[in-house]
Amino acid sequence: MLPLAMLKYLGKRMLLLFITLVLAVYLTIIVANAGGLIDNILKSQIKYDIVSSLVRLPTWSELTEEEQKRIIDERFQMAIQAKGLDKPFIERTFIYLIDALTLRLGRALFITSASGSKNVGDIILERLPQTVLLFTTGTILYSIIGLILGLYMAKHPGGFFDKAFSIFAIVTQVIPPWFFGILFIMLFAYYLRLTPFGGMVSAPPPNNPIGYILDVIYHMALPLFAWIFSLFGAWAYIARNLMVQIAEEDFVIAAKAKGLSENILMRRYVLRPSLPPVVTVISLSLISSWQGAIITETVFNWPGLGTLFFQAISSLDAPVVIGLTVIYAYLLVITVLILDLIYSVLDPRIRARR
Repeated sequence: MLPLAMLKYLGKRMLLLFITLVLAVYLTIIVANAGGLIDNILKSQIKYDIVSSLVRLPTWSELTEEEQKRIIDERFQMAIQAKGLDKPFIERTFIYLIDALTLRLGRALFITSASGSKNVGDIILERLPQTVLLFTTGTILYSIIGLILGLYMAKHPGGFFDKAFSIFAIVTQVIPPWFFGILFIMLFAYYLRLTPFGGMVSAPPPNNPIGYILDVIYHMALPLFAWIFSLFGAWAYIARNLMVQIAEEDFVIAAKAKGLSENILMRRYVLRPSLPPVVTVISLSLISSWQGAIITETVFNWPGLGTLFFQAISSLDAPVVIGLTVIYAYLLVITVLILDLIYSVLDPRIRARR
């Protein structure tokens, strides 16, 4: 059984996170719908489909103009009522909110999956593995590389490598990953001809599974390198600062006075206490990586969620934009709740401050 204080703390956190989730999704619905603009586009599309289907009928031209208008209006009103577009905009936003929170993501307006499905869930699930493959792999690799380099920098703070790498970290943090992507495409794809310009597989793709996997790795190498190169320096700098700050604590100084070796000191007394914030940053980075990177995926023509976001925004496909936001919001809220649960168990001071 969990203590009462922990249950109260977790209850408050769950309530706060749920309110945050509801507000974020509702604001997304308002913005994505552009104050009713998408509904107007949808109404126009419905009327166009009705007229297009009626004019193909052999007897349509025999009807008078008044009869044609009456039939079109009747079918249009029936279609509007069936989709709930006859209700006030504010009322419809709450209907959309309930559907989104219960993961009834509906159908896309314009975008379809590779199989031809317009179900938003199918479209997102089709693109998610590509994004996870590229950006989650990149996030794991730059986190490991950054942590190792940050530990080395913390061992020798103020040294030449520490100063030089700190400058590198700041520069790469200021420049966005997609900019490095463009530079690397020019260098490795255009001038050196070592990598493809973009895409996930060749056209046509290899027939055998091993050849297909190798072809995906070949196409993934350049965007993966650009992503890691852009972010591992900043992560190393963050890890370095955390460890240097912990190294100045009294318990570390006392351990150093006992004559412990530097490796034991860094591993047991510096690295271990710095793991909670490190785990937090890595966890949130992993969840963020599932959302993809809109410009980076567009630059490399990588068919993931970032490209899907760009296509949905460009085509004003509100259901897809809302669906992507809802999925990411749920993943983020669940991750934060799990981290809160872990911290509340490991450190009672967190609950005491609430």
